[in-house]
Amino acid sequence: MDKKQENKKVFLEIVSQLRKLIKEEGIQPGEKIPSERVLSERLNVGRSSVREALRSLELLGLIETRHGGGTFLSAVHSNQLVEILASFILQENKSVEDVHIVRRMHEKEAIRVICSEQSLRSLPVWESLFMKLELEDGIVRDLLLRELIIASGNRLALKIWLQLVAYGATPLKKLSTEEEKPMLQMLIKSLQLGYEREALSAYENWIHYMRNSTS
Repeated sequence: MDKKQENKKVFLEIVSQLRKLIKEEGIQPGEKIPSERVLSERLNVGRSSVREALRSLELLGLIETRHGGGTFLSAVHSNQLVEILASFILQENKSVEDVHIVRRMHEKEAIRVICSEQSLRSLPVWESLFMKLELEDGIVRDLLLRELIIASGNRLALKIWLQLVAYGATPLKKLSTEEEKPMLQMLIKSLQLGYEREALSAYENWIHYMRNSTS
């Protein structure tokens, strides 16, 4: 088992035990959960592993950390969609490809939203990214995608997207290649002009390239 799979297994086990603990102790939404130190001792795992699991659950909106006050179980009624997604992602036998598909759905919807609104198309970030592609060796792939989600203005979509990327999109953390440059430039320019079809086509070509590249 490689390191990535081992870390994933540890993460899933911590989350499983934590959910069991919450159920057994009857911890209700809005109530405090045990501290990182206590969880580490009770679950018999390292504090760094507990910290990472809690951070992921916070991104999903299932728990919230209050400065100086500890960590609390979030109100279920305001996070039903996120909780459903969490249950899906945290099943060990779920396909990583399914995660990629859902992530791409969010990215394509963000492109549609941006293309439909002049104020979003004219954001300075697009020209900045275009110039970065022109003048540097490349850009970190998920930088552009993250800006798409942020620009679309949906905070829940951003939370979900961040977790999806963390779960199974390592290639997105790498620099884009010279071969990707024209696809990315076409995507950015189409966004700025509001050409939805062209922007989505450039996006699909880029995703196809990454899926078939070992870069």
